[in-house]
Amino acid sequence: MKTLSLALLITLSCISAFAQDFSDKITLVIHGGAGTITRANMSPEREKAYREAMNNALEKGYDVLKKGGTSVQAVEAAIHVMEDSPLFNAGKGAVFTNEGKNELDAAIMEGKTLKAGAVAGVTTIKNPISAAIAVMDQSVHVMMAGKGAEQFAKEKGLEIVDPSYFYTEARYKALQRAKEEEKTELDHDAKGEKGGKGEKGGKEEREIKKRPKTGFRSAEDLIFMEGRKFGTVGCVALDKYGNLAAGTSTGGMTNKKYGRIGDAPIIGAGTYANNATCAVSATGHGEYFIRSVVAHDISALMEYKGINLVDAANEVVMNKLVERGGEGGVIAVDRNGNIAMPFNSEGMYRGYIKGDGKREILIYKD
Repeated sequence: MKTLSLALLITLSCISAFAQDFSDKITLVIHGGAGTITRANMSPEREKAYREAMNNALEKGYDVLKKGGTSVQAVEAAIHVMEDSPLFNAGKGAVFTNEGKNELDAAIMEGKTLKAGAVAGVTTIKNPISAAIAVMDQSVHVMMAGKGAEQFAKEKGLEIVDPSYFYTEARYKALQRAKEEEKTELDHDAKGEKGGKGEKGGKEEREIKKRPKTGFRSAEDLIFMEGRKFGTVGCVALDKYGNLAAGTSTGGMTNKKYGRIGDAPIIGAGTYANNATCAVSATGHGEYFIRSVVAHDISALMEYKGINLVDAANEVVMNKLVERGGEGGVIAVDRNGNIAMPFNSEGMYRGYIKGDGKREILIYKD
């Protein structure tokens, strides 16, 4: 009996020694989208609104971590704030599809077990990130889409809303502008470069052809006066137990067609977490992030080549993506609380908070 007791004490001591406390390293990082976001396109009032919303998201996530909550719980809390705000293209502020609908995607992944969950193309789930967590924790699947995902969320007691909940006037007007521009471009393609209008008409149409396909004709006409933006929200976190998590939520692209799904709910593309390396959430032109498997590529560089987080993230976002024509950025954190927030666009809504409460919220490149 004494021998068993001694063995038990030794075992418990060993477990205690290995159960490292990461309380001093807890970290939470968020993003609210990347794109042509410059001071010239941002009013002081709009900037203040974004900073306040982002600070609230940081506070909610940080509070969870400080109270001993898990990284997944902190990610959910932070993303809820952004999903509930019309400022961001996720949840309440989601953009419209070509059909005039709001279709939402989200994903979550935890680094300890490599478990993940995602939903895509949902239209009635108030907080898609919570549905993604439910898929991860309460189903045998990784991704559910459309009506099936909505039925699952309803059965699990998540808040279901009428699709009209997601309507915002600014996003709807953005869809109308996008359709107008699309029609103009189709007319241009049908008529040829000169369009039968002489040299002046040809010049105008060449200018139209050059415009980025965002649905906006000038800097003054950009949604919220904030610039052309790839709207997605995301959060990565490190908790006191040393576990990482990453979550991403989005409304996709304005005027998207035919059930298009971007990178946000694709594990390894827009969302990835692994305790051995890092947690990553991306924002940008989803098709490029899917093809480049951006989130996992950053992790792979760390795991297989021994590259640190900052260098790995920069290599993927500032070199590989740029070479392939992809625009956007990522937020990432490793198990030691180191962070990276690279982006190759004009700006990216981003911020972080550390274990000691130190925080920073950034928007522009400079």
